[in-house]
Amino acid sequence: MSAVILALAAGAVIGVALGALGGGGSVLAVPALIYLLGFSPVAATTASLVIVTLTSGTALVAHARDGNVRWRTGLLFSAAGIGPAMLGGALLARIPAAVLTAAFAVVAGVAALRMLRSRPAAEGAVTVRPGRVAAAGGGLGAVTGVLGVGGGFLAVPALVSVLGLRMGNAVGTSLLVITVNSLAALATRAGTVEGLDWAVVGPFVGAAILGAWDGKRLAAKVSGHTLQRIFALLLLAVAAFMLIDAVL
Repeated sequence: MSAVILALAAGAVIGVALGALGGGGSVLAVPALIYLLGFSPVAATTASLVIVTLTSGTALVAHARDGNVRWRTGLLFSAAGIGPAMLGGALLARIPAAVLTAAFAVVAGVAALRMLRSRPAAEGAVTVRPGRVAAAGGGLGAVTGVLGVGGGFLAVPALVSVLGLRMGNAVGTSLLVITVNSLAALATRAGTVEGLDWAVVGPFVGAAILGAWDGKRLAAKVSGHTLQRIFALLLLAVAAFMLIDAVL
């Protein structure tokens, strides 16, 4: 199977994840780029940030039109995460690949278990505590910079469990956080973007963007609790795979 066909298939799946779940795209993108398309870890994490930035930005527009984005909360998250994301990106080259993979797996697994234990908040007013938002946003930014992911797989559970947003609002708001954090992380990797194989990355991005629109429609039809469980189980599967790979 050609690299372009694999890129189209992987991109479509990742786009649906981002559009429907507000995260998980780069969790899938990094292993897909490495194990299916033969990218090096550095190139894969950079390409993943490009893919997720463009895809989440597109999905954000659709969710914003439906009123699912809490802009104040999202911008506080994003502002707190920009500095840590850039610092993490600068430190990336100093961390061994196996350590990065294991850390990625542990963080994803913890987030998944937290999502499985919690339930979406009931509808109503949400009290935004700037201190908690800033602390969570800074942590997400650091994860984005170090692990080369958008951070949505942590942003969604943080928005649901820590701040009490409903799943629909958490999905939309996380896309804002993903877009800003990914752009900040990419700013520290400008030298590696030019060397990407755009003949593969281009179709990957196109399929992901189209998939994000389908994912957004899926989110409107499926209950928040169901989406939350799907998201958590997806994270557990990816975490187990990457932890085994790091150990072996």
